[in-house]
Order: sequence, then C-alpha cells, then structure tokens
Amino acid sequence: MQLTNAARQLKQRNIPFTFHTYVVDPSDVSASHVAASMGKPVDQLYKTICLESEQNRHAFFLISGDRDIDLKAAAKAWGVKKVTPVPMKELEALTGYIRGGVSPIGAKKAFPVFLHDSAKEKATIIISAGKRGAQLELTPDDLLRFTNGRWFTQ
Repeated sequence: MQLTNAARQLKQRNIPFTFHTYVVDPSDVSASHVAASMGKPVDQLYKTICLESEQNRHAFFLISGDRDIDLKAAAKAWGVKKVTPVPMKELEALTGYIRGGVSPIGAKKAFPVFLHDSAKEKATIIISAGKRGAQLELTPDDLLRFTNGRWFTQ
C-alpha cells in the first residue's frame, strides 16, 4: 500500500513510525475489529474522535480502542463548556477523512489534539494513517510533539 499523507508528513519530519496495513471490512470499522485484524491488543489502538465545541471549534481526541469518550472530561480538558461528536455526514468535508480513517495528522485543518493519558504507560500506540486499512505505530510522545498535542484524563 502506498504511504498516506499522514505517513509522508511523519517521514518528512524524521519521526520514526511503523506503517501497518490490514484488510478492511466496511461493515465493521470498530477499533476492536481493526485491532483483531492486525493481531494487536485493542488497548494499543487509539481511535481519533473529532469533537465540536459550542463555539463551533473542533478538536481531535484520541482514546484507546477499549474505551468510550467521556464528553464532559473532554470539554474540561479543552477548556470549553460542552462538546459533541461531529456528525458523520460532516466528518469528511471538515477533516478530509471518513469514519474509520480519521487521523490527527494530515487533516484538512490542524485542530488541537488531545491524547488520553492511558497512552503514557505504552511504549507505542497505533493510530489511523488517514485511510481505512492503514495504521501508524509511533510513541505517544512523538505524536504529541508532532501535533503540539496535550494529554487529557477522564
């Protein structure tokens, strides 16, 4: 598979990563299915959720595949009153990515990035490479440095 925009951006900045591919099942793009397809633990796979604030601002929140996002904790981490997930029908126009392929790297616009602090205990995490069937494995610290991201707790 050809490298994605997200992978090319990491390569340009000499950020070490491993590019993984898997066979896509369009009927199941869940983190647990992707992790199983790759033979990786689901808690190593971090799904990217695009959230919208009440001021119509957007941010990416990454949380391990075995968890659900706590919207109140996300709002608190971001310093806003309320957040909601971006509707699926608006996701591609906003980010350039489709559900199951959203990456915090290489989106149409650079949104703030928040990484759940469960990643602190992992040597590497796996995130979407910006396309279904492709994932990037890198250290949490490298992801935060590259995206100017922050930790969040829930």
